[in-house]
Amino acid sequence: MKKLYRSRINKILAGVCGGIGEYFDIDPTIIRLLWILFIFAGGSGIIAYIIAWLIVPQQPRIKKKKKK
Repeated sequence: MKKLYRSRINKILAGVCGGIGEYFDIDPTIIRLLWILFIFAGGSGIIAYIIAWLIVPQQPRIKKKKKK
């Protein structure tokens, strides 16, 4: 099952747009541009980003196998 996470690799502020882009297999730059449009269209994008930052968990770290 696919889960939504904030990206650790593809992030500028908190990784929200990078995580959404990874989840939907879309370039995160497109998500960022859409988010900016929402911000200029009434300011609701800022509130939505902060809520997503608080609610969406950060991507778990990949555990490395120990060498023997």
